[in-house]
Amino acid sequence: MTIHREGYKTIAISALAFAVINLASFYFISAHEAWLSGLIFVVTLAVLLFLISFFRVPNRKKTTGDNLIICPADGKVVVIEEAVDEEYFKDKRLQVSIFMSPANVHQNLNAMSGEVAYSQYHKGKYLVAWHPKSSTENERHSVVLRNKHGEILVKQIAGALARRIVNYLQVGQKVEQSTEMGFIKFGSRVDVLLPPGTKVQVQLNQTVQGGVTVLAKWD
Repeated sequence: MTIHREGYKTIAISALAFAVINLASFYFISAHEAWLSGLIFVVTLAVLLFLISFFRVPNRKKTTGDNLIICPADGKVVVIEEAVDEEYFKDKRLQVSIFMSPANVHQNLNAMSGEVAYSQYHKGKYLVAWHPKSSTENERHSVVLRNKHGEILVKQIAGALARRIVNYLQVGQKVEQSTEMGFIKFGSRVDVLLPPGTKVQVQLNQTVQGGVTVLAKWD
């Protein structure tokens, strides 16, 4: 396991705050209220460990395959339905949505190899990630990947807690399946818009792993 580069600054500031708070607690509180000083230590340590865990990048054997579309994120499948895409395709697509809780790995990966045909950031609201309108009204970054099989659109969507979406892709860039696409800080969601009739390999409420679980297959 490694720590994602997006977490370096946050973890460093948190570690400094942990040290300062507990040193102050030791000198000014522990002599009179040892239980309170102990509680402060436990709570601040729990927060620090949570942040370290949040920015973790586990070592995994990635799944690859020319005819496969791989889950771009860890989490739970919360939507599998037909939806109209107003942003890029302008027609009906098959939408598969993965909800990422604060406990999930938040690194996002490329669902397939190909060329980046579209990459666009959108400002927006911060509705809870499972809200039906979060796909179109929340802060989000949309990317379209294209290869010989067709095109898919992947949306990184901010949730109620998320305030920063990071995306590393640019139009015209060639990408490899299961390599890094971006990162979302704290609770969030990723939507994948597939061509109608695509063979989806996941089920509602299934827990999936980014870069590992097969989301769908091309014909």
